[in-house]
Amino acid sequence: MTVKRIMGIETEYGISVPGVRVMNAMASSTRLVNAYARNEVMGRQRNPKWDYAEESPLRDARGFDMTRADADPTQLTDDDITMANVILTNGARFYVDHAHPEYSSPEVTGPRDAALWDRAGMLVMAKAANYTTTDGVDLPVLMYKNNTDNKGASYGTHENYLMDRATPFASIVAWLTPFFITRQIFTGAGRLGVGQESKTMAYQLSQRADFFEAEVGLETTFKRPIINTRDEPHCDAERFRRLHVIVGDANMSDTATYLKMGTTALLLSMLESGFLSGKDLSVAEPIRSMYAVSHDISLQQRIGLSGDRHWTAIEIQRELWEWAALYCEAEYGADIDPETRDVLAQWGDVIDRLDRDPMDCADVLDWVAKLRLMEAYRSRDGLDWTSPQLQVIDLQYSDIRHDRGLSQRLEHRGQLRRMFTDTEIEHARIRPPEDTRAYFRGECLRKFPNEIAAASWDSLVFDIPGSETLTRVPTLEPTRGTKQLVDGIFAQADTAAELIALLSA
Repeated sequence: MTVKRIMGIETEYGISVPGVRVMNAMASSTRLVNAYARNEVMGRQRNPKWDYAEESPLRDARGFDMTRADADPTQLTDDDITMANVILTNGARFYVDHAHPEYSSPEVTGPRDAALWDRAGMLVMAKAANYTTTDGVDLPVLMYKNNTDNKGASYGTHENYLMDRATPFASIVAWLTPFFITRQIFTGAGRLGVGQESKTMAYQLSQRADFFEAEVGLETTFKRPIINTRDEPHCDAERFRRLHVIVGDANMSDTATYLKMGTTALLLSMLESGFLSGKDLSVAEPIRSMYAVSHDISLQQRIGLSGDRHWTAIEIQRELWEWAALYCEAEYGADIDPETRDVLAQWGDVIDRLDRDPMDCADVLDWVAKLRLMEAYRSRDGLDWTSPQLQVIDLQYSDIRHDRGLSQRLEHRGQLRRMFTDTEIEHARIRPPEDTRAYFRGECLRKFPNEIAAASWDSLVFDIPGSETLTRVPTLEPTRGTKQLVDGIFAQADTAAELIALLSA
């Protein structure tokens, strides 16, 4: 296993309705999702519900379940509280979560597809906002792919990676902690404001860093931990765990998303293989170090490691990259797959460029691209960091509107590298990846929309006309239900009843 593994991204978007004095975020987000459903989910007489039967948000990877009495209400994500929810034909889920519209991508098998279907989520949101505006409502809805309102609230971008359950959780904590703390140098989205409420106006690498207060824990919306312990694999729990990562920023740059997913997948492969045994990059003060790395745009800040070592984030990332290169050479040699080779090359290139001059990475990294914009205005107009004009730039960088978002303008000018064409993104918006179970889910929703009563990541529930009971089709294996395996069955089935009969044969 290299960068290839089952993975996906969940993103909560910021939402604003200009002209409304007091915005009800829940109502606005619900209107957004429902507008998309009315305009895009064609031919459905029913909207399948989300199936919560197999979800277990309070199961902890450390070997216990938190009781519902002890849980914060925000942790009870397995209750259907009638929030707007749409299951899309690309295998994704589009719904309201914690008063924010959220797009949960379909399962994919590598970082490039993760970045592509995440980018498709931006298009889903943009179309939803447009439909909401034109659906009999004059007030526009603005969407931002960011992580904080700079008034004390943060909303998440969560990564998910399927990994071998046999890997000791203590090893996961030991290695992912220094990795997550330091990968901010290429995954950070950039933020004007320090502290959860931005009481100090200064620029930092990450939008999420200041909102983490614990090293390890089950929570996701308060007392946020660097290592989240939710143990909800959505597949065979005896073989796999789903690593639920909550420390990442929402990236506008395709390359930043690609590197975020690819480098994490590589580290997990090294962990699963035992390659890192005997090595040590333990951080002395993880929470303080997370803040310190994010607050230092010069990238010169040293953080304490075991053995009385003090290294910069670049030095730690370079060490990890060198180990990853050795690991891939030892395991695969010339047979290494092209995507893994590319992740390694781009990871090493970004480290070198950041070491030489961080501004060299303005074409691929969000925090650098945004900083370059701000510095241009500061230089031209003599602004300091407290200027409201810079705060507008900070927000508008993440505006998903094609003609107003600053990151997209940079892409149009060729100043921010783009990995995907408009055609690829539109295809991913309506069609699922072909090499995971998301293909079966998406194609069932496309072909038999009115016979599906409910769906989840690991099952579909059919309501067959004339049948007295519902029929559940399990999809526990993420690498089954692919185009190669099921297209022949779809070709023979004109109805959902015929599909079920073929599957049961």
